Amino acid sequence: MKKTFCRGASFILAMTLAVAASALTVTVTHQLPSARPAETITVPWADVARALPGALLQQLAVKDATGRSLPYQVTNIAPQAKDPSGAGVAYGELIFQHDFAAGEKSATFTIEKISTVAPVFPAQVFARYVPERLDDFGWENDKIGHRTYGPALAAPALPGINKEVLVTSGLDVWCKRVSYPIVDRWYNKGHDHYHKDEGEGMDMYQVGASRGCGGTGVWIDQQLYVSRNYKSWKVIANGPIRAIFELTYEAWPAAGLMVSEVKRFTVDAGHNLDQIESTFTVTGAKEITVGIGLNKTPTDKGQEPQVTLTPKPADGSFTQWVVQKTNGSLGTAVIVPAGFLGLAEDERNHLLLAKVTTGQPLRYYAGAGWSKAGEFTTPQAWNDYVAAWAARAAWPVQIALSPANN
Repeated sequence: MKKTFCRGASFILAMTLAVAASALTVTVTHQLPSARPAETITVPWADVARALPGALLQQLAVKDATGRSLPYQVTNIAPQAKDPSGAGVAYGELIFQHDFAAGEKSATFTIEKISTVAPVFPAQVFARYVPERLDDFGWENDKIGHRTYGPALAAPALPGINKEVLVTSGLDVWCKRVSYPIVDRWYNKGHDHYHKDEGEGMDMYQVGASRGCGGTGVWIDQQLYVSRNYKSWKVIANGPIRAIFELTYEAWPAAGLMVSEVKRFTVDAGHNLDQIESTFTVTGAKEITVGIGLNKTPTDKGQEPQVTLTPKPADGSFTQWVVQKTNGSLGTAVIVPAGFLGLAEDERNHLLLAKVTTGQPLRYYAGAGWSKAGEFTTPQAWNDYVAAWAARAAWPVQIALSPANN
């Protein structure tokens, strides 16, 4: 099975791009018979600039085979870089998406320079630091939302101050039934309002000291050692198609080891699962076992949850389907495409275990789907989605570039 993966794609240069062309042809292929909705296609900006000298990120058109213009994004990986020649040295990738139908294993696109400014495409992803709510960090796409917690929430309350205190590096879920961004709207409504569904969705997932939906810890001798709230954050890209950000966790003790972690989240439009790359730095060992968790008790009080668990070791996946009394049903999942070691549990979490080498990223996927959003109304629908996603991770699309002289 092919396991090569690079942000949703591996790259094959079909021919040299040294000769200037009027357009760049992008051919995308894959081997799965199933549909791949919202497939994210990434092209290194260096290849765009080489094929289309002088290309500007705001004066481009990306077109499919029918000539329809597609929304696109250019990531800015080095915003302080000097670029006197206009070569785009600060840019990382050009990103767009395509819905592959079942049986459609190839699609062709063109990237062209245009003389006018491209339209501003609607944002489908969003990530930001939220200092107005005890330094939460929130993120979302058009399907689902999440948040996690910073040091201000973990700090003790001062005498006479009524302040929530929670020490956790677990990942929260915000359930949406709308496709537009809601993070800012919900925070602006006030802290308690988003615990009620007022038509857009609600925060009804409980994290506490658990791993929530996809948080990590170090698993040693049947015990999970976890970090505190994130220490620092950095947003790398913020839409309209892909958001990328990093959270850094300061070192914590784990059975004689000292462990620190940097998580890089890649949040793409149209997906219920986010890609997470966790890089652990370990003092005292070259390899560790990491547990990625799903909270055993993720519902509000009084919801009388009925929980169905579906482990699939062959896919490196584990799903949870939680039927609630009034809040609908919620599916959560974790997938580890490589390094899967098995399953475990502790008092708070169901755990998927993975082998990790210090300094090397562990790539996994985590996320959720809510029945009241209308897409996943049965456990089978959720499990089918997760299985399809595991297959996509194992068989990434292949991208070939070639100049197109018109």
